[in-house]
Amino acid sequence: MKRLLPLVVTLTLGATPFTRAQAPAAPATATPAATPTATPFPLPPQTPDVAAPKMDPKTGKPQAGFMAAHERYVAIAKEGKAQLLFLGDSITAGWAGGGKAVWEKSFSQWSPANFGIGGDQTQHVLWRIENGELENIKPKATVIMIGTNNTGRDSAEAIAKGVTKIVETVHAKIPTTKILLLAVFPRGDKTHEGKLGGGYEKIKQVNAIISKLADNKTVYYMDIADKFIVGDAIPLDIMPDSLHPNAKGYQIWADAITPELTELMK
Repeated sequence: MKRLLPLVVTLTLGATPFTRAQAPAAPATATPAATPTATPFPLPPQTPDVAAPKMDPKTGKPQAGFMAAHERYVAIAKEGKAQLLFLGDSITAGWAGGGKAVWEKSFSQWSPANFGIGGDQTQHVLWRIENGELENIKPKATVIMIGTNNTGRDSAEAIAKGVTKIVETVHAKIPTTKILLLAVFPRGDKTHEGKLGGGYEKIKQVNAIISKLADNKTVYYMDIADKFIVGDAIPLDIMPDSLHPNAKGYQIWADAITPELTELMK
């Protein structure tokens, strides 16, 4: 329909029609209604500290990929074997992709489980851990890094509330686990060679708030942003899209947290 519209306009104005071959345009009065391009199921906004599944605007139902991953993680949790748990979004999920070799070399001795899902925001992680992903699992340590996908819409304070609720929920369900809470990773502008912009200022505000959750008894906080930043940018040979680490970036991450994890896993 979008291709036909310019032709209808030119005929109405009496201008020379396009020379590009195409089917003749039907009279304007006979033209069928265009298929709406807007999402058929506009989704209400979600709050960072209120558990909610990731919804599909095409169906108005929970996103199929999200639910499939969640069900896999629930099954892993029920096995009760994992001693080290990672919770997060696509950056965490990437340990199974570009970071796989680093993951196996760095963490395999601790029977780790990776519960990362691409695109997740704080409310999605919260929904997952309230709906089975922490049942029957008793990891000695849980690594949490989440919040970057909230930054486009939510305030720093709201995002921090979401992270706080996740930490509280993990401890309510697994009182014995020690949480290694990571600062939200920096993100740059990939169109400007990874230079840090205004979005990173909000991330730093989030991190300033959540850093106060650390009591160095049950919650430990680490900010490893300086490992990824050179000058005022994130090198593209660490994060090619200025957000997701590659193998080199995952090695930097592993090297930064392994000493702390070693203590927490004792």
